[in-house]
Formats: sequence, structure tokens, C-alpha cells
Amino acid sequence: MATFLNINSVKLNKWQVALILGTPLAIGLGIYVLNRSSRDGAKSGKTPDNSSDAGKTRQKGKIEKQNLSIDGTATDAELEQKKKSAELGEKMSPLKEANNYKTEGNNCYRNGKYDEAISFYDKAIDKCPTEHRTDMAIFYQNRAASYEMLKKWNKVKEDCTLSLEYNPRYAKAYYRRARAHEATRDMTECLDDVTATCILEMFQNNNTIMFADRVLKETGRIDAEKGLRDRVPVVPSSSFIDTYMRSFIADPLQTMVLPEPTENDAPPRGFIRARRAFDEQKYDEIIAACTEEIESSEAESQYKVEALLMRGTFHLLCGSFADSKLDFDAILANADADITLRTYAYIRRAALFIQMEEREKGLADFAEAEKLKPDNPDVYHQRAQILLLLEQIDAALVEFDKAVRLAPNHAIANVQKCYAEYRLALMSGDQNSLERVIKDFELAIKKFPDCVECYSLMAQVLADQQQFPQAQNFYDMAMKRAPTNPALLVHQAIMMLQWRGDIDAAVSLLNRAIEVDPKCELAYETLGTVEVQRAQLRRAVELFEKALLYAKSHAELVHVYSLRNAALAQINVTRKLGIDMNSVSAMAQSGFMQQGPM
Repeated sequence: MATFLNINSVKLNKWQVALILGTPLAIGLGIYVLNRSSRDGAKSGKTPDNSSDAGKTRQKGKIEKQNLSIDGTATDAELEQKKKSAELGEKMSPLKEANNYKTEGNNCYRNGKYDEAISFYDKAIDKCPTEHRTDMAIFYQNRAASYEMLKKWNKVKEDCTLSLEYNPRYAKAYYRRARAHEATRDMTECLDDVTATCILEMFQNNNTIMFADRVLKETGRIDAEKGLRDRVPVVPSSSFIDTYMRSFIADPLQTMVLPEPTENDAPPRGFIRARRAFDEQKYDEIIAACTEEIESSEAESQYKVEALLMRGTFHLLCGSFADSKLDFDAILANADADITLRTYAYIRRAALFIQMEEREKGLADFAEAEKLKPDNPDVYHQRAQILLLLEQIDAALVEFDKAVRLAPNHAIANVQKCYAEYRLALMSGDQNSLERVIKDFELAIKKFPDCVECYSLMAQVLADQQQFPQAQNFYDMAMKRAPTNPALLVHQAIMMLQWRGDIDAAVSLLNRAIEVDPKCELAYETLGTVEVQRAQLRRAVELFEKALLYAKSHAELVHVYSLRNAALAQINVTRKLGIDMNSVSAMAQSGFMQQGPM
């Protein structure tokens, strides 16, 4: 197969290591409804408006710490003219007099005299006829700016709210109120206001987008902590469990030989029942059967340590991290436990710590496992997968090398090593290495023609290279070998969006993934992001809620809650502003968004 690959064509995404790790990873097609390409190219920022009209287009500046200023700052020439008019005794209209007070307030603000500035803005507000709504909005917004400098957050909120009553599409007032909400930790209100700012700015201001991302992560973190406390553990799908368990090379739970049942045997109990349930893919029965073994008397229990390892593994797969850790701890506290079972308790607890974002503890457990069984390939293979996820590519390759030397005929270890080499070639920009990696992939496929991962990872590499037709051929070959693998369907759906922008095809594939695996968190999350792109926000929220039922780790929950919260915020804001999200994209493309009074 002649395949030309280009180092410079690739931009890797997190989801591309999903099959490697045997667990769905968050993707991130876009939290908001619009294509936010401006984050990479445009460098717009909020700068002081040099007019009295808050509805005019804002100037652009560098992406640095934002200085959200007052509005309506007069030029020196304007100030001189007003001074001459006053000296001549010209009678000013109430609006002109109000704007004079505003100008004095702005001068005080620029000189750090915030209390004096507030006094002048008070006079401007008192003097201005209320029918001049844009001016009234500016006066209140400028007074809020002075209160912000004094950290009087409730006053900031009050004045921004009054400003928005006069101009409901005043982006700067929303942004300033969002900052006040953040300061007082009112994060839901903060998210609504920064989302309103994003929409009114057509998602073109990097400062606002970065603020929104920060707020989303914080709201996601808060919700995830509560979600972890309240969540009901769910046994994952057969596909998820099979992918995870097949990643092991010599797992004693899968390799141990049990006595053959006879006609005279009583129904199996305890670990024997759990192991048979595992073989028959009756995964819902395993934890209860293991508990039966663990709670039986010493005389009756022949497989207590094995039952602890299996129950801890399934607690881990269900996301019940505290229960999982208790089981692994019990094995490791038992000095008489079989050394192989202790080794796998360390390996599984290491994965648990990584899921709990306790990286150092996880790596320490891998080191303990290596001390116990330095010739066990799973120590190196499992550690390699974790290191690859952590973007430690060089270290991951060292571990893959050890695993493959100890288990040269394990297909998954071999092809994952190829993938790690591909990632390293991309990082180093080595075109020759990249071409060698493709040859290694071809050799792996020839050696392991029935290994699904060989085809799926090759497809991901080709999709990275934007060689989409070739990638589709490999996905087709993978699907022939695993027609009900939901991850393959999800990855093809994402490729359809990258390749052709074919939303209908992507949605069809994602719905198929959910049909074959109703517990596929990645499918719900991806379909939810597609619905956000289509401005179907309520449907997106429903899908994110489904994804939350099956998300397991803290990181997964934070990500999905952030996606859900972004969609909810857009629903709230568009309803308040009277904006149809289906039209926002078109308005953004035309570069126009009405910001004046409604």
C-alpha cells in the first residue's frame, strides 16, 4: 500500500487515543454553537470605546490581560470645545450637561479617583433625560466600572443591571456583571452573562471566549463534585468491558482454569458464579457473586483474594472508586496473598489513582507491581497506555518496548506501540520516521489480521493525515471484525464531520452507536455536541444528561457538565435576548450583530 503522509498536516485530538486506553475519552467538537476559529487566528480584545454610542463596533487589540474600560471618553478637542462653550455662557441641554458630567467622571476614573468619578456619574444620571437610553446605559456602566475598581461587587451588579434595562444588548455591561458574579462565586449567573457577551460579540473576542472557558470549567468542576457524591454506579456495556479486559495480556482473572461442572454439582456460588457470569457476559451479576465469596467463612471461601480482585475491578469499571480502592487495599494488606494477584491489584489501583487524578500515586503503584513481577508484560503495557494518555510519549514507548519483548504475539500491544511511534514522529517532525511507522502498521496488520485495533488505529492515523477515503477503507475492515463496536461508529462519525461536513451521516452513525450500545457515553456526548452545532440546544442538553449517567471519572464528569452548562446558558440567554440561535451563525458570518436598544 503506497501511502504518503505529511507531518505538517496533522492536528491531533484527544479522542484519537480512545481505543488505545480501552475507555471513552472526551472529545470537544465545540462548546458553543458557532465555529470558533477566531480563537486560533483573530486577536480581538475589549478596548476603550471612543464614542458615546455603546452599540458601535469595538476596536481590536492584542490578547493580553483585559482592561475593560469606561465608555464615552472624549477627545482633547472635544474637551476644549466644551470648555470654550462654558466660558461663553452657552446654555447647554440636559443631555449635553449630563455628558459633561460623564466626561469629568471619566477623567477622574483615568486618574484613579474612583469615588469622585462615581459622584460625577451620579450627576450625569440625575441630569440625563431617561428617553436617551443609550446614554443612560453608558452612565450606569461607567459607574459600575468605578465600583469594580473599589471591589464593591453588589454595586457593580446593580449598575450593570440598570445599564442593561436601558440597552439590553450592551455586551460590556454583561461582561462586567459576569466578572462581578465571578468575584462573588455566583457561577451560574456568571456563565449566563459571559455567554450573553459571547453571543453579542459573535464569538469573535478571544478574551471573552477564554473567560467563558474558564467559567465553564469551574461550573463543571462544581457540578462534577456533587455528581460524584450522588451518582448511582452503572455497570458499563459489554463492549466497554470487553475492550478494557482485552487490553490485558496475562490477567489471572481471565487465564485461571476453573473445575468443569458436573451434573451432580450444586449451583455455583461465590467466585465460581462470578467467573462464569464473566464468561457469559452477565456482568450485572459479578459484584454480588464476589461479595458472596468475600463474606463467606474461611472454611467455605477458596477464592477470597480472586473475588476481591474481580469485585474491585468491576467497581473500578462502574466508577465506584472508593469501593474499588477498599478491595485493592485489602489484597495488598494481605502478605500471604498470591504474588500475581497482588501485582494485578497494584496495576488496577494504579489505574484507579490515575482516574482520580492522583498521578504520582498511580505511577508509584506501577513501580511496586514491577518490583513484584518484573517479567509481567501487563505491568509495562498498562503503564505505557497511561503514559501515552498523559502525553509522555518517550516514556510510553520505553514501556511498550518492554511489553512487546515479553509478549511478542500480543496484537494490541504491538499495534499500540506503532501508534505511540506515530505520535513521537509527529512531535519530532521526522518525516522518515513517520513513513517507517506506516510500514510497521502494515506489518502488524499482516501479522494480526483479526485484530480490530490494527485497522482502527491505522484509520485514525490516516484520518489525522486527512487521507479520508483510505481511512474509511480501514474503518470498513475494522467494522467487519467488530460490527457492534460503538467506538468505531463514533470515530467514523467524527471523521465524517472533518471530511465532508456531513452532519446527517454523522448523526446516523452516532445513533447507530447508541443503538448497539445504549450505555456509550462517548456517543451521547458527541451527538450532543453535534446538536449544539445545529442549534438544537434542548436536544443537546438531553444527550449530555444521558452521557452524565455513564461518565465515570472526575475529568469526564467535569467535561460533560461543562458542555451541558454551556448549552443551558445559551438557552437562557437567547430566550432573554429574543435571539434565535439558528440565525446567530448567519449573523456572525456576515459580521453584523445589532447591539442597540431592543
